Amino acid sequence: MALILDDLTVLLGGGPLFAPLSLTVEAGEVVTLMGPSGVGKSTLLALLTGTLDRAFTPRGRVTLEGRDLADLPPERRGIGILFQDDMLFPHLTLAENLAFGVPRGEGGGEGGGNRQAARWTKVEAALAEAGLAGQGSRDPATLSGGQRARAALMRTLLSQPRAVLLDEPFSKLDATARARIRAFVLDHVTARGLPTLLVTHDPEDAHGRVVTLDPPSIPPDEY
Repeated sequence: MALILDDLTVLLGGGPLFAPLSLTVEAGEVVTLMGPSGVGKSTLLALLTGTLDRAFTPRGRVTLEGRDLADLPPERRGIGILFQDDMLFPHLTLAENLAFGVPRGEGGGEGGGNRQAARWTKVEAALAEAGLAGQGSRDPATLSGGQRARAALMRTLLSQPRAVLLDEPFSKLDATARARIRAFVLDHVTARGLPTLLVTHDPEDAHGRVVTLDPPSIPPDEY
């Protein structure tokens, strides 16, 4: 269940943003991707998730579990992502936010009622796993930063991703919560055997193998 990047880069105006990257992230492995500010780390993640702006042109190949992800829409790639911001919807309760992650039609039973019950059973289990049992009716605005981060992770995992991308998800947490939430997130993705790519500029957040995203040998404006 590996995520494989093969000679991957992104072109803007005919030149690459970063040197071609070849990388294999195995099942249950966390690889940390670091690099100078502006080198294109977030652009690379957009390429992987299928949300790359049309101003950019991808080069290289990405496969997940042997499937080539080229031309697949984001919802069919099987890649979950956590951002710096938790992205919880303010107009939904905590439980409704998590339910948003459960794929449509998910759950057992033949009837719609059974499927709906199975859906909420998954949400309640996820809330308990996040230390938020019985708090599904809460407004996300009333949660602490750590609680929001745990809820955001559980919503991502409820979508049943085959790989996870972490885009500096701990950077806005205070020092007390940061180490605890980092451990919570990394323990959960590794326990599920998910290939995980962590992007960060902070060495304290680095985990596992560390790979550097380098600028191109020839700057883009010289092409």
